[in-house]
Amino acid sequence: MQTHNILIVEDEAVTRNTLISLFEAEGYNVFAAEDGEEMHTYLKNNDINLVVMDINLPGKNGLMLARELREIKNMGLIFLTGRDNDVDRILGLEIGADDYLVKPFNPRELTIRARNLMNRTKAAPNEPVEAVSEYKFNGWTLDCDSRSLISPNNESMRLPKSEYRALQLLLDNPGKILTREQLIKEMTGRELKPNDRTVDVTIRRLRKHFESIPDTPEIISTIHGEGYRFCGEVEE
Repeated sequence: MQTHNILIVEDEAVTRNTLISLFEAEGYNVFAAEDGEEMHTYLKNNDINLVVMDINLPGKNGLMLARELREIKNMGLIFLTGRDNDVDRILGLEIGADDYLVKPFNPRELTIRARNLMNRTKAAPNEPVEAVSEYKFNGWTLDCDSRSLISPNNESMRLPKSEYRALQLLLDNPGKILTREQLIKEMTGRELKPNDRTVDVTIRRLRKHFESIPDTPEIISTIHGEGYRFCGEVEE
């Protein structure tokens, strides 16, 4: 069985060496970069399955690098950072991170989350994950290859990963009530935590896209106490 390759992007030497030792002990091939420039060098020359990255980095920070990662390959991305606030957490997930852990971290929890994430994203890095190439509904199009939402006016906007995954799940289940637990599992691969507003913020951002076209009927309805439902008309 092929061994997974993990890239650590961390400028603090002690933490970087700790992470290297932790993942090597689990049997992974581990690479380590101190900044975005080194990160891109490793990505260019190696088949990386998972990036574990700090946000506070010299030069481009982790949030900027995450945007660049999502333009390159399909790989897992975990933020491991000292930033413990909802704004950074939600922003990190919306940019495209699959998970977000705060330092100090539990080593066992990190390795379990990493393993589960790589199991879910084990398709080849340049191989499309989606079986459906596009969805059409109420004059709108969701292009799965480019992760773009195209309006009835033919204006295209590339969705953050969390918005894309939430909308795709809703489109795959038209008329069905999806709980916040189901949505956050699809969006981030993690369980819903108490007072976690990630799903609600993501749905609110999706609605703003649709509200930009005045004649668009309600696409996503709130089912109070239960979750959300896609109530548009998906073309076959």
